[in-house]
Order: sequence, then C-alpha cells, then structure tokens
Amino acid sequence: MKDYQVELSVVAPVYNEYGNLIPLTKKIIEAISNEVESFEIIYIDDGSVDGSSDLLDQLAVEYEVVKVYHFTENNGQTAAFAAAFDKAEGRLVATLDADLQVDPADISKLLTKIEEYDLVCGVRVDREDTIIKKISSKIGNGVRNWLTAEEIVDTGCPLKLFRNEVVKDYNLFEGMHRFFPTLAKMKGYSVVEVPVNHYPRHEGKSKYGISNRLWAGLKDTLAVRWMQSRQINYQIKGEDN
Repeated sequence: MKDYQVELSVVAPVYNEYGNLIPLTKKIIEAISNEVESFEIIYIDDGSVDGSSDLLDQLAVEYEVVKVYHFTENNGQTAAFAAAFDKAEGRLVATLDADLQVDPADISKLLTKIEEYDLVCGVRVDREDTIIKKISSKIGNGVRNWLTAEEIVDTGCPLKLFRNEVVKDYNLFEGMHRFFPTLAKMKGYSVVEVPVNHYPRHEGKSKYGISNRLWAGLKDTLAVRWMQSRQINYQIKGEDN
C-alpha cells in the first residue's frame, strides 16, 4: 500500500476570488484541523487578474499548509482540477470552489462515508442561487443523466471527497469536471451522494452563465456518452476481476 505524505488534500481552483480567499482559508483550517491528522490546502490560480494571485502567495507564507500554483493564463476549471490532482499528496482529496457557497465544515460529512466508497459527492440542499441558475442547473443535470444513463442528483456540486487513486486515474479533457462521478464509475469505482449545505455568494461574481453552461455542457455530455459507448470491457479466462 502506498505511503501518503498527508491524510487529506483540500484543493480549489481560484479565478478572481480576492474577497473570499482569506475567510475560505480560515474556514478550511478550522473545519478540518480536528478531523484529520495532517492536511494540505492546494490553490490553483487560474490566471486571476484581481489581486488574487498576490494574496494567494501571502497566504502560502502565512500558513504552512497552503500550497499555491499559478497558471500562466486562464485555462478553466477542469485544467485547474487536473493540476491540483497531480500535485495532491493526500490519501484523500477534497474539492471545493473558492466562492464560499459550500461550507468546508461539510467535509466532515463526506469523511463518514469515504471508507465505504471511493468517491463521496455532496448534494446541495436548499440551494441559494438565482432562479435562472437553478433552472439551468436542473436542466443540465437532467440532460446529463438522461444521455449518460446516470442517477447523480447534483453532479455540479463542487464539494466532493475522493480516494487519491481515483483522481490519479482520471484522464481529463476540457469540461470533464462536470462528470467526475460518471468517470469514476467508468473506472469501476464506487460513488455515493450525501446532503451538504449551500450559501449565497457574498463576494465576487459567478463565472458561469446559462449560455456557457448549457451549450458547453451538452457538448461535453455527448463526448462522455461516446466514451461510455466505446468503453473496453474484458475478462481473462480463469481470472477474477
């Protein structure tokens, strides 16, 4: 069994989230300091231009557990997650967004299930979003489930907890962060969902509108459906899976 440097890696993409970074970091540290023996926080700066880059570097100096990596330009959420997964040294890897709409304290809820499953996904209850965002999310989630024959309630929830081997096994392409549960299942990993809290955004602006969510999401869903249909499955005679 592999020896891991730390128990938990908490990873988050950051794109122009200056006002949220200090409270987010404090909330993460407060939430998990008594939950695990060791942890790290990995921020991937996705080409921020609002001062987030410098603030992240300051946080890395102030807190030993904070590690920061800067993209040379804006590459998107999937690229940021891919970079974070590559850098993560924890036995477990938790993901969240930097907008504070999910609570780092809810990582403890996911930890209760991770020894039984390979991936634990949050389901946002009582969502604090605009009507348009709620509707577009519901439509997008329904279309994804219909086309991929899935039953994931809230694939867009950023709060997830993975075993390290799951994230290292991903071969991600642009837009694939929306399909982490489905991609994990395609690799034979077990997935479960648990309810988590959701809060309104207090600082900054949402980076995703109905147009870029709907059309990009549909295109990516069709790509995943194609991958499912072309997946190779075989068993060697006399060998157990």
